[in-house]
Amino acid sequence: MTTHDVSTSTTAALGIHATGLTKSYGALRVLDGIDLAVPRGTVLALLGPNGAGKTTTVRILATLTAADSGTARVAGHDTATARSRVRERIALTGQFAAVDELLTGAETLRMMGRLAGLAPRAARVRAEELLDRFDLADAGGRTAKTYSGGMRRRLDLAASLVSRPEVVFLDEPTTGLDPRSRQGMWELVRELRDDGATVLLTTQYLEEADQLADRVAVLSGGRIAAEGTPTELKSRVAGHRLDLTLATAAAYEALAPRAVHHDPDALVLGLPTDGTAAHVRALLDEIDPDRTDVDRFALRGATLDDVFLALTGADR
Repeated sequence: MTTHDVSTSTTAALGIHATGLTKSYGALRVLDGIDLAVPRGTVLALLGPNGAGKTTTVRILATLTAADSGTARVAGHDTATARSRVRERIALTGQFAAVDELLTGAETLRMMGRLAGLAPRAARVRAEELLDRFDLADAGGRTAKTYSGGMRRRLDLAASLVSRPEVVFLDEPTTGLDPRSRQGMWELVRELRDDGATVLLTTQYLEEADQLADRVAVLSGGRIAAEGTPTELKSRVAGHRLDLTLATAAAYEALAPRAVHHDPDALVLGLPTDGTAAHVRALLDEIDPDRTDVDRFALRGATLDDVFLALTGADR
């Protein structure tokens, strides 16, 4: 949901609402007018190539960095004038687990509970709840230095949730995790949403966004290049894609301007199609009437990878 859609939803129903955010570092313009409107209890995935401004956006919304201009409200409070109220209601997990290796998992969570203002008994109960929820109960008495990478990430996220935040920022939370640990983290994100939390997720894994996000925003050149549900974004590129392996470099170059996917090394181009047999036949007859230019073809559904590459130009 962009800010243009906010008229259909009151600000109170938004976990995150940003308008016109800009940020520069010297001559480098990192954000050039970012608008976001994320309903409470939903997951927004923020995608973009390295340097697109994803982490800067998260830092501004989490009150760690001030925007040069624009406004933002998180959990109903202004990030510039009510920073302490925002911080009371959010959790932020960065790209790398930040846990004290000398403390046990249980000690870490009890400490975070006390820092959040819980009484000793309440902090202990909350720690036990989170150890169980994050599948760390059996390891709760061990020091974090004995934990695997996936266990540390789960402990880091558990620590950020001690205070039951309304809005959770996850900045590439599955970086470096094995497939099993990544699947476990996905399940935890779904549970957060089901519990009513608003989640803003940045990720380099397109499949992750497709699996988890209610809506996706693609950052490119400091702006939101596109925003919508994963299905909506994929349909913008193409409902389906016809991948053609061309016989010659000349045939590849002739068709390249029409393609939404390019692989010059393999002489493969992807052309948009509606996926019907009639359209595929017509497309092949049009582009290769003599049946000499196309060696092979394959029909595939569009993915968020196609959206990402088409909108950011990253495959050109």
